[in-house]
Amino acid sequence: MTAVDRLSPPPPAAMTVLAALHGAGHEGWFVGGCVRDRLLGRAVNDWDVATDAEPEAVMALFPRAIGTGLQHGTVTVVVDGLPVEVTTYRVEVGYSDGRRPDEVRFTRELEADLSRRDFTVNAMAWDPARGEIRDPFGGQHDLARRVLRAVGEAEARFGEDGLRAMRAVRFATVLDLALDPATEAAIPKTLPTFRRIAVERIQVELAKLLRAPRAGWGVRALARTALLPEILPAVAALSPERLERTAVAVGAAPDGLEVRLAALLWGTDDDGAACEALRFSRATCRAVQHLLGLRSLSPRATDPAPALRAAVAQVGREAWPDFLAVRRAWADGADVATWDALGARVDALAVVEGPLAVRELAIDGRAVVAALGIAPSRRVGRLLQALLEATWADPALNTADGLLAALPAIDAGLEDGP
Repeated sequence: MTAVDRLSPPPPAAMTVLAALHGAGHEGWFVGGCVRDRLLGRAVNDWDVATDAEPEAVMALFPRAIGTGLQHGTVTVVVDGLPVEVTTYRVEVGYSDGRRPDEVRFTRELEADLSRRDFTVNAMAWDPARGEIRDPFGGQHDLARRVLRAVGEAEARFGEDGLRAMRAVRFATVLDLALDPATEAAIPKTLPTFRRIAVERIQVELAKLLRAPRAGWGVRALARTALLPEILPAVAALSPERLERTAVAVGAAPDGLEVRLAALLWGTDDDGAACEALRFSRATCRAVQHLLGLRSLSPRATDPAPALRAAVAQVGREAWPDFLAVRRAWADGADVATWDALGARVDALAVVEGPLAVRELAIDGRAVVAALGIAPSRRVGRLLQALLEATWADPALNTADGLLAALPAIDAGLEDGP
């Protein structure tokens, strides 16, 4: 049985698009990532078709199609809710901005279209109706030997589109491939083109890399290829030993963008500025900055139970699992057990069931003002904080009656102030 015989068939909706092209006398092939992922036995997220039909002919075949990229020959056809991108065979001329072709020319040759693609594993075409795979650059062989290799001359490919260097490391990380030596060696030589890429594009690739099971390997590969100083100078400036420790921590951290970004920056002095520089979302940057701000929190400061509740309150209920995951990823030897034990103590004390913030108290500032007959002031906030800390010693105190009963003594013991 050949490789093509072993492939799972595409969804019927995708096959409908191919059948319509064939029925009108046109060629139609599934291309790129969907072919690669089918060969690897991975889930396919996007179904892309290449055809000799020009965009106008595709639009005529599918009246409800959307011309999402007509200037580049791309039409999106939606069948039974499944979007399929149909693109005319094309060749590309010039990349003066280091990212997009200056000119796109349609061609009648499938192999010419495949030759413009980045990596051999992305330069294959599959026609399930014919039971045929076109693989002019050896993508199947490279998948079999677990290697990512550029189509043609790697330096030329990366010199055309600067993002391909970053995509090489990302694809190798996500797909569990090694970088072909010539492909890897070309990356440092084309850094001037890489520097012309919009930071948002780089951020998307880095996020995909960090979510991969082999994220630690990806960090090492970014360092080897000299991409790391361009993307994360604070991490690249670490000593070799510290950088390796960082890679290990990133790999050990659970899959989650904020957790792995925090693990990546934990060993540096960066307070999260790198996150903002890479244009991650405001919510992501806030989460990472909060975690990095907790570097000094020690498990030794969490005994007895009230101190433990205070520590969890400092971290925050929502952030606690991520904080514990980052600290555990960065722990060595016996420290791993220490952080594991801390997590177990938190669970055993049911810390998350007690109040960890003033807003979770059973009374609010108005109740304090009414009970004590005082004017609204910063003192009310200090009293609420003192009540919260009292509940860390006795979580059962967090009822309206319990807090109001404790309030006079807490007010009497509060230092004078506004």
